[in-house]
Amino acid sequence: MTSVSASRENGSENPLDLSGKVAIVTGGTKGLGKVISQTLMAAGAQVMICARNEPDEPVTSGSATAAFCAADIRDPEQIEAVVAATVEAFGRVDILVNNAGGAPLAESATVSPRFNAAIIALNLTAPMTFSQAFYQQVTKQETGADPVIINISSVSGTRPNPHGVAYGAAKAGLNNLTQTLAHEWGPDVRVLGVVVGLILTAEGSDYYGDDDGAAAVGQVLPLKRMGDPKEVADVVHFLASPMARWMTGTNVEVHGGGEGASYLAASTAELPKN
Repeated sequence: MTSVSASRENGSENPLDLSGKVAIVTGGTKGLGKVISQTLMAAGAQVMICARNEPDEPVTSGSATAAFCAADIRDPEQIEAVVAATVEAFGRVDILVNNAGGAPLAESATVSPRFNAAIIALNLTAPMTFSQAFYQQVTKQETGADPVIINISSVSGTRPNPHGVAYGAAKAGLNNLTQTLAHEWGPDVRVLGVVVGLILTAEGSDYYGDDDGAAAVGQVLPLKRMGDPKEVADVVHFLASPMARWMTGTNVEVHGGGEGASYLAASTAELPKN
């Protein structure tokens, strides 16, 4: 079912209603993944989250609680186990959010091959493997459910990423994976990417410093502030809904306008004044 009427399967007139849908969110126990999970549950979806470690407290939204399956998604067998656990718990799966990722800062000249391999495995290979497992499951289910994969990428994959070469390269690969799988798997599965910009998370202090540092970084963006994870999660919600039914193979930039031309700060040229 590829029209807005898909939202009416459970009597809803709201095209953003995800009631009856089942989502897997990797890395859904904290940070952006947790907020995405809560947003999807608030829209009516049942959510399975996975991570290596169980969350300190259940991930909830109103009266809904996400199910949890422990997994290191760099291991294909553990990915298969998450999909199987989801189907066992909820009977199906409709949405995959490949959110788990990240990398600590590292000096490119001295970082070890083992480190690089681990970063690429988490940020690129794991989403590819999870997408394969998801595809195999949804193509066995009844048709008409509009299954969708949403890959959480980063602006680090679209511009230079000093002290994060493996991460930037992996995210650039993830952007291409989104486009390629959309062409190969359409119309059975929609595949979309969200290119996330500078957002405020608990881990952000490693990159931005204290609150003053974060505020200063925000000033390089047209909106003059860093983003909130909920602002990214809302885009994920939209892409998973019937409202985005004719969207696939695209990477949606959610970055407050993006970083400007840094050379202007160093220039001595007279710039026009408003």
